[in-house]
Amino acid sequence: MASSIGNEKSVNPVLRISQLDALELNKALEQLVWSQFTSCFHGFKPGVLAHFEPEVKAFLGLILWKFTIYSKNATVGQAILDIQYKNNLSQTEKYQPLSKHQKLWYLIFTVGGRWLEERCYDLFSNRQQQSFCKIKSYISFGSGLLKLCGLLNFLIFLRKGTFATLTERIVGIRSVFCKPQSVRQIGFEYMNRELLWHGFAEFLIYLLPLINVQKLKLKISSWCLPITGLSNNENTLAAHCRECSLCGEWPTMPHTIGCPHVFCYYCIKSNFLFDMYFTCPKCGSEVHSLQPLKYKIEMTELHV
Repeated sequence: MASSIGNEKSVNPVLRISQLDALELNKALEQLVWSQFTSCFHGFKPGVLAHFEPEVKAFLGLILWKFTIYSKNATVGQAILDIQYKNNLSQTEKYQPLSKHQKLWYLIFTVGGRWLEERCYDLFSNRQQQSFCKIKSYISFGSGLLKLCGLLNFLIFLRKGTFATLTERIVGIRSVFCKPQSVRQIGFEYMNRELLWHGFAEFLIYLLPLINVQKLKLKISSWCLPITGLSNNENTLAAHCRECSLCGEWPTMPHTIGCPHVFCYYCIKSNFLFDMYFTCPKCGSEVHSLQPLKYKIEMTELHV
C-alpha cells in the first residue's frame, strides 16, 4: 500500500546547483567519517592502517551505502536538500524508487571502483617486471579514459541539468524533488550584515600588507616600556645597557644608533635594512649613525 502511494507521487526537477551541493555534502561526510575513524587509532603504531586503507574505506562506504542509497534511495547530501534518486529507466513520469540492481550497480561503481583503483595502484606501484608494467599502463589508461568520460558527462550536465555524475548516467538514476520546494526567503538584515562583513574582510586583506607591523610593534613597546634618565656617554652604556633593546639578550657585537641604548649588530642592521625610517623601540630616536660600541663589555659583568 505504501509503495503504491509512493509510486503516485509527482516529481520536480532539481536545480544544477542543488545537485552539486549534494555531491559536496557527500564528500564532506566521507571525510568526516574517515577522520573520526582514524582518530581512534592515534594511540597505535604509526602506519597501522596504511596496508588496509583501501579495504577500510570500502567497508565504511558499504555501511554508508546501506543506510543511504539502499534504505532511503538518497545520499546524505540529498536527504539534507530533500532530494531523492528516481528510477529513470521507468517509462512513467511518476516517482519510481530504485531497483535492487540499480542500487547494487551504484555500489559497485562508487565504492568498488574506488577500492579497485587504490588497491591496483598499491599492487603495481613497486613492481618492475614487464608484465606488471603493462598492466599498470592499462589501468592508468582506463582511469584516464574514465576521467575524460566524466568530464564530458559534466559538460552535458551543465547543458541539460540531469545526471551530475557518470555513475548516475550509466545506472539510469536521476535526482528529483519528491515534494514542491518553497521559495527561500532571506531577510534584508542578514543580507546587509553579510555584505558589510565581506566588504570589511576584503578591505583588511588589501590593507594589512601595507602596514609595517614590526615598526608598529616597536612603537607600542616604546610607549609601554619607557626608559629615561640615561646619558649618552660610554660608561652609562656599559653600566645600564647590558642587553640588546631588540632581542633582549646579551648584545653581540654591540652597536649604537646615537641614543642611550645598545643593540646587537645583526639586530639593528637587519631592522635598518628592512625599514630605512627605523627608530629605537625604547626612546623613539631615529638612526643617525650605526657605530660600534668602543667600550668593551665582558660577559662576566652580567653576574656583577
